[in-house]
Amino acid sequence: MYRIYIIEDDEKIVSLTKDKLERYGYIVSAAKDFSNIKREFLEVDPHLVLLDINLPNYDGFFWCREIRTVSNVPIIFISARFSDMDQVMAIENGGDDYIIKPFSFDLLLAKVKGVIRRTYGEYKQNDSKDIYEVEGLYLYRTQNAIEWHNNKIELSKREFALLYILLSNLGDIVSRETLLEELWDDMDFVDDNTLSVNIARLRRRLEDLGIKDAIETKRGQGYSMVKTW
Repeated sequence: MYRIYIIEDDEKIVSLTKDKLERYGYIVSAAKDFSNIKREFLEVDPHLVLLDINLPNYDGFFWCREIRTVSNVPIIFISARFSDMDQVMAIENGGDDYIIKPFSFDLLLAKVKGVIRRTYGEYKQNDSKDIYEVEGLYLYRTQNAIEWHNNKIELSKREFALLYILLSNLGDIVSRETLLEELWDDMDFVDDNTLSVNIARLRRRLEDLGIKDAIETKRGQGYSMVKTW
């Protein structure tokens, strides 16, 4: 069962969110000591964090950075702040998604399910091993890291997920639509160039390992990974 840790100082929001998530089978804990969020996080060891920005003592951006020093757990910001800059800061400080208050529970549940599915579901449920290997190229699921010829580098979570999907379909074309749907919850807020940027970053990371031209662009269709290592 998945554990969710809510870092929110509005008791009414906490109570309502906790009650509704528990109805769907999640184990939900709420922050109690806002001066020791990092310690509480380690004690709870959650699978997902719901994080407000306006908090006592330190804001949510600070605690997101602190959590990122010890964990890659998915973090969804939930805040009344609606400016583009706040959302950009949330992502740049380590957040995975952003929901603006007031929000519908259906939206929150969809976001929670989507993040958990991508992080713990489809990429792992069919293989209990933490290491995925294709002809000498190793993917370390719990570390978001890849290794080839004893050279090991760490990827961002999205880069790793992108590589995993392409590698799982080695030699086949994966459509842009499929990749967008798998990697982003709300495609309405994803610029058409976003996927291209992430593909370019992944290509550079593979080149850091000495693997070149492994990801081919199929114009009008999508991308295909071919074995060049």
